[in-house]
Amino acid sequence: MAEISRLDTSRRTIFESEHELLRDQVRKFFASHLLPHLDRWEEQGIIDRAFWTQCGEAGLLCPGIPEEHGGLGLDFRANAVIGEELAYAGSSAGIVLQSDVTADYIAHYGSPEQKATWLPRMISGEAVVAIAMTEPGTGSDLQAIRTSARREGDELVVDGAKTYITNGQHADLVILVAKTDPTLGAKGLSLVLVEADRPGFARGRNLDKIGQHSADTSELFFEGVRVPATNVIGQEGRGFAYLVQQLPQERLTIAVGAQASAQRAFDEALSFTRERKAFGKAILDFQATRFTLAEMASELQVGWAHLDWAIARHVAGELTVEEAAAAKLFHSELQNRVCDRALQLHGGAGYMNEYAIARLWRDARVSRIYGGTSEIMKEVIGRAL
Repeated sequence: MAEISRLDTSRRTIFESEHELLRDQVRKFFASHLLPHLDRWEEQGIIDRAFWTQCGEAGLLCPGIPEEHGGLGLDFRANAVIGEELAYAGSSAGIVLQSDVTADYIAHYGSPEQKATWLPRMISGEAVVAIAMTEPGTGSDLQAIRTSARREGDELVVDGAKTYITNGQHADLVILVAKTDPTLGAKGLSLVLVEADRPGFARGRNLDKIGQHSADTSELFFEGVRVPATNVIGQEGRGFAYLVQQLPQERLTIAVGAQASAQRAFDEALSFTRERKAFGKAILDFQATRFTLAEMASELQVGWAHLDWAIARHVAGELTVEEAAAAKLFHSELQNRVCDRALQLHGGAGYMNEYAIARLWRDARVSRIYGGTSEIMKEVIGRAL
């Protein structure tokens, strides 16, 4: 694979020297351990399991976990650096889900035993942890889930099915959203840890998606799976509240990746139009091309300024649910616009999988869906007006 351009961070306002050192480390690591395998992972539909432990050895997993649990104790800016570089590289590897989403449920709400058991293994890459919310037929309506975890003595018996679960094929542990009391609606939801070696747990298909081919996205099945009642994260019945509390970071994470992916698409289009000629001159020399790129550059400039603002708000503990929803909405929609225009500027070449823009365009489409659809984001924002 040809060497890709580097994400330009020279005008960013949010990062300090330590973050630029981390970024350099991440770039070198990805150049050696990710980019040479990216095409193969896309073809096989899953990244190598060894990549997880390699990321762990390089200190790139769960950087925000406190030092007492084996982490680096860094703020979200470190997560953002890793997420930006992963997205700019054109990879959909699920390491960001582990670092930015699943680890915090255990770190924030888990028992001392749960933290001691799982966090060090998540940081090292020994354990891959997925979170299972979506079910066939429920989509964004978490209160309508049917997966149950009923109490029998000191155990919970889990029955149900989940789908579209990122990292589902590799997962050693699943944070399961289940109903522990089906009579209480949202107040009857709990988060339950289900180890993948429990009898009755089964993985279904590694789903065939439009894009993000190297991200394993799976069906998961639970048939009479017995787990200790101590596998509940935090308090029983508080699952919905925990999900709501963690959604701002999850949605900001999506915004981070979307913005970096959009920038890569723009950079690819700029490079292509500089080099490709038509009617005796570079495509970039046509006013229509320059105007299109100018519009994209303007939107990206605004996007980076907004993203840094949102990250700063989150680091300060001030990013609201509505602001995070707005960030997710804005940056995912921006990503899709920019990727589509960038592909158009490639002409026929943009439709060929050998060009990076084809993958960027395919992978972008889901960002308007997962983490809450654009329509759900508008509803979240609108309700607060």
